[in-house]
Amino acid sequence: MKIKTLFTVMMLLAIFFSTSSNFAQQGDQAEMMKKWQEYMTPGPVHQQFAKMAGDWKATVTNFMDGQEAKSEATAKYEMILGGRYLKSYITGNMMGMPFEGIGLDAFDNATKEYISIWIDNFGTGALNLKGKMDDKTGDIVYTGTMVDPMTGKDQMTKTVMKQIDDDHQQMVMYMIDGGKEVKNMQIDYTRVK
Repeated sequence: MKIKTLFTVMMLLAIFFSTSSNFAQQGDQAEMMKKWQEYMTPGPVHQQFAKMAGDWKATVTNFMDGQEAKSEATAKYEMILGGRYLKSYITGNMMGMPFEGIGLDAFDNATKEYISIWIDNFGTGALNLKGKMDDKTGDIVYTGTMVDPMTGKDQMTKTVMKQIDDDHQQMVMYMIDGGKEVKNMQIDYTRVK
């Protein structure tokens, strides 16, 4: 474990100094430090994520072959790494089986993109999403890919996160097939008080 941690730290330092060296050759050292500081400092979007911290109950609706299957779940959100990322942990039952998943949500200060990564015990891959906020609705609209285990190929997805108020939110997920969006899942969250 110590060797792995030491290796990780060494790699991060090497990347930082390599980038710093290249930047210093092209510009001012103070400007480089300013840019890194802007990149690593949590901002207003991260503060919005922080409002989600806490415990939630969730109603999960799966849509398959014209049928709806409902189940209940619980979610715990917490900010990690100095308020830079929102981690979620969800447990429940889905399709008669125990379910648990972990999510990581981010806002990249440099690219101005929302990033979401999801893993769960219903697979061994990861759902990788990037998105932007819809200026009209305030919803975060993500697109990305996950592996379809039936084909072994990437499946395009779209996820819409709607912050209804401080105590209610909704996630709707669509599979995209031939340019057509098919609603696959909806999760309605209510904060536990």
